[in-house]
Amino acid sequence: MKPLNQLLRANIQNLKPYSSARDEYTGSEGIFLDANENPFNEPYNRYPDPYQRKLKAVIGKLKQVDPSTIFLGNGSDEPIDLLYRAFCEPGIDNVVSIDPTYGMYQVAADINHISVKKVALTADFQLNVTELLQAVDQHTKLIWLCSPNNPTGNCFKEEDITSLLNKFDGIVVIDEAYIDFAPEKSFLSKLNQYQNLVILQTFSKAWGMAGIRLGMAFASPEIIKVLSKIKYPYNLNILTQKKALELLEHKNQTDEWVTLLLKERQTLANELVKLELVEHIYPSDANFLLIKTAEPKKIYNYLTDKKIIIRDRSSVTLCAGCLRITVGTPDENNTLLKALKAYSS
Repeated sequence: MKPLNQLLRANIQNLKPYSSARDEYTGSEGIFLDANENPFNEPYNRYPDPYQRKLKAVIGKLKQVDPSTIFLGNGSDEPIDLLYRAFCEPGIDNVVSIDPTYGMYQVAADINHISVKKVALTADFQLNVTELLQAVDQHTKLIWLCSPNNPTGNCFKEEDITSLLNKFDGIVVIDEAYIDFAPEKSFLSKLNQYQNLVILQTFSKAWGMAGIRLGMAFASPEIIKVLSKIKYPYNLNILTQKKALELLEHKNQTDEWVTLLLKERQTLANELVKLELVEHIYPSDANFLLIKTAEPKKIYNYLTDKKIIIRDRSSVTLCAGCLRITVGTPDENNTLLKALKAYSS
């Protein structure tokens, strides 16, 4: 990896961050007359901890990492945007991304005026390491990976990701939003081995917290300090922090949900493959299935009319004819299968 100061934008490296009242005093007791808050309506009258110390301590224990390696954001979209703003000079720098993958990498790049070099996955949806590295030039700051990938659903080979980490001198970002459903292990255990590694995770999927918007980035303390310096001071509101602390006490419930969803994923695949309209079901390490059919748009519209909402991915690279189906409850999955059987008859 290049020295961090060679990767950072000069204005970010020299930036003097905003200092809030909660930066100057971090205690929880006292008469607070420092932040121009309304003294009534506790606890919602007070600004939240800008560094989410209690929440990071719990997450650090859960993920077995030091809290200094954790950044918490408004969903994963916030750290995605901040990585562009920290490392990529608008109109000059570029990033390399796999194709197909999660669409926000491209959207955030467009917002920040950063060019994206897309490298197609192989026919079996794996990384083409040689082509990814060939796409890199002197202005490439980031490589975006998503494993398990969206919309393909599969994990990438560990040796391929490791090869990129060893051979690319910029930042490699691995988005592990669906890792709780995968048999492969997270790269979190390798965080200390690679100073150029950033890992994104979320509580939106396995933990059922999509509505509270809580995403995580894990990286070296030096990179986390940069992201913390350029974020908005109070990026996570007090309600999100409180609810997350409450829900994180129920890991057993999450484990039960994951077990059920994995069972339902297999059951759903077993039933879908029996339908004539399904030409292929791609292997999945996530909480969804990607299926190929001859009539994706017609099937999508048919299901929508029945208030069963899936995603039409047929216009995405390498996904011609494909629909993406999230694994639901047993009743929801049965309703879907019943509708598809009626469509085929």
